[in-house]
Amino acid sequence: MNEVIIISAISCISLIALVLIKPNININGRAYSIYWLAPLFGAIVLIVFECIDPLMVINSLVSSGEFNPIKILILFLSMTIISVFLDSVGFFRRLASTVLLKAHTSQIALFVYLYIMVSVLTVFTSNDIIVLTFTPFICYFARSAGISAIPYLVCEFIAANIWSMALIIGNPTNIYIAANAGITFAKYFSVMLLPTLLAGIVSFIVLYLLFKRQLKAPMQVNIDECQITVKPLVKIGLIHLTLCIILLCVASYINLPMWLISFFFCMSLLITAAIYLIVHRRGMRILFEVIKRAPWDVVPFVISMFIIVLTIEKCGISQKLSDILSGQNAVAAFGISSFVTANIVNNIPMSVLFSSVTNGISGSQQVAAQFASIIGSNLGAFLTPIGALAGIMWMGMLKDHGVKLSFIKFAEYGAAVSIPALAAALVGLIIRLN
Repeated sequence: MNEVIIISAISCISLIALVLIKPNININGRAYSIYWLAPLFGAIVLIVFECIDPLMVINSLVSSGEFNPIKILILFLSMTIISVFLDSVGFFRRLASTVLLKAHTSQIALFVYLYIMVSVLTVFTSNDIIVLTFTPFICYFARSAGISAIPYLVCEFIAANIWSMALIIGNPTNIYIAANAGITFAKYFSVMLLPTLLAGIVSFIVLYLLFKRQLKAPMQVNIDECQITVKPLVKIGLIHLTLCIILLCVASYINLPMWLISFFFCMSLLITAAIYLIVHRRGMRILFEVIKRAPWDVVPFVISMFIIVLTIEKCGISQKLSDILSGQNAVAAFGISSFVTANIVNNIPMSVLFSSVTNGISGSQQVAAQFASIIGSNLGAFLTPIGALAGIMWMGMLKDHGVKLSFIKFAEYGAAVSIPALAAALVGLIIRLN
C-alpha cells in the first residue's frame, strides 16, 4: 500500500508541476502539451512493479459496462469533434460577432449578452470548446474597442464552467462520474438543473458587482460582423448536434448507450461533410483541421489516471476515504472536498478518484455524493488555474494575446465567485434531492 501511495503522490505532484511549467514538444512546427506524461509514467511503474495485475487493467478497459474509460473517451471526443467542427466552419465566431455588435456602446449590455451567450452555448456543447473559441475573439474585440478584456474574459471562463454542469456532455468530469454511477442523461439533467440555475444566478450577480465600475466606461465598437463562407456545413453541423442531443436525452428509454449515439453522429457528420467537400471540390482542409484540434492528449491522461485510481481502489485507500467522508453530510462533504481536491490534482484526476470513493457509499447518500462531486469538479475549475486543464490553456492564451492576469489575481476573482456559487449549487442539490 505504501508503494502505491508514494507512486500515486509523485505522479500527481509531477502532474501539477508539468501543468504549471507548461512544457511542450514541437513536431513539424506544432506544439504539443506533455502534462499527461506524469500520470502515464506513474501508471507504467505501478504495472511494472506489480502493484496491479495487468490482466485486471485490460479487463477494466474492455468491460461491457458504461463505466469504461474507452467508452467515456469516445463520448467526450465525439461531442468535442462536433463542437470543433461548428467552430471551424465559423458558427461560434459569427454568433459572437452578431451578439457583441448588438451591445453598441454599452459595456453593461455587452457583459450581459456575453454571459448569456456563453452559458447557452456551453450547455449544448462543451465548456472547453467555448472557452478556447471565445477567448481570442474577446481579446481582439477589447483591443478594438479600447476597453479592458479582463471583465469579459473572467465572465466567459466562469460562465462556461458553471453552465457546463447542466448536461452530461458539458464537461468530461460529468461524463466520467455519471457513467460510473449509471446516471442517465435525463436523470442527470433533472437533478442538476436547479443547482446550475442557482449557481449561474449567484455567479452573475457577483461578477457584476466585481466589475460594475469598469463596465460603466463607454466603448467604441470597431468590429465587422463575421461571415460564414460555407453555410451548408454549418447547417449540417447544427443538425447533427441537435439530433445527437435529442437522442442522448432519450437514450435510457430506447436502450442505446450514450457513447454509441455520440460516436454515430460524429462519424455521420465527418462523412457527410467529406461528401459535401468532395462534391463541391473544396478540399478536405477543414476536416483535417477539426481532427487535429481534437484534444487527443486527454486519451493517455484519462487512461493513466484510471489505472492509478484502479490501483488505489484495489489497495483499499478509496474505501478509507469513503469512510471518512460518509460520516458527514454527503452533499457538503463531497461538494467541498471535491472542489478543493480539483485544485490540488486537477478536476479530471479528482473525478476519477471520487468516482471510486463514492462507490464505497450506499443508498441516497451515494447519489448525493455523486452529484455533489460533479458540482465540485465544475466549480473547482475556476478557483485557481490548476482546477482544470482548460484554465491552464486559457492562461497561456491570455499571455499570447498580451493580457496580464496573474495566478494570484485569477485566484482572487475565482474565490470571490466560486465559493458563493458552490454554496448556491449545493443548496440547490439539497433541495432537489429532498
